Amino acid sequence: MPTTNTPRPATTDDADDIGRGLARAFADDPMMCWFFPEEATREEGMVRYFATLLTRHYGRHGVCERTDLAASFWVAPDGRALPDDETLDEIATVLGDRAGVFRAGIAAAAEHAPPEDHWYLAVLGADPAGQGRGHGAALLRSGLARADAAGLPVYLESSKESNVPFYEHFGFTVLGEAQLPGGGPTLWVMRRAPRA
Repeated sequence: MPTTNTPRPATTDDADDIGRGLARAFADDPMMCWFFPEEATREEGMVRYFATLLTRHYGRHGVCERTDLAASFWVAPDGRALPDDETLDEIATVLGDRAGVFRAGIAAAAEHAPPEDHWYLAVLGADPAGQGRGHGAALLRSGLARADAAGLPVYLESSKESNVPFYEHFGFTVLGEAQLPGGGPTLWVMRRAPRA
């Protein structure tokens, strides 16, 4: 059956499918490997992590889209970028003894958020089966079109240096690097100016 890379809304009913796809997409991501250091349990932990983010946070407070093999979670300027305490508590049950590392990591990343109104790209990932086939690009273009229509910049942090050129291709520039606390990985803080 052919797959489509046409963006469509993602709902909480899609949580398991999206969680599995994002777990495969982020299997070698330095931040995810830092959050889930045990290789034997990493994939299942990441499935629960991404499904929880969709059902408890971004599905309620963001704009979530998917294709057959990719997903993106966005936050509008008036949205809530950081999960609430209830969501953090649920994620803590997924992360176990790494919950403190997670909380410190997202707090440190939030310090680099720009003060200007902006769209925030929280998550973008394509299942390896869809990488290089336009799935991630289609979702990125969809979100960028919303930001451009509002005349607003887009902000993100990439935790994988090899993804930086992909975002640069779409007009993002690196504002700087942020080292996560406790020996965590580097984040590349990126911004894209609005386009007419």
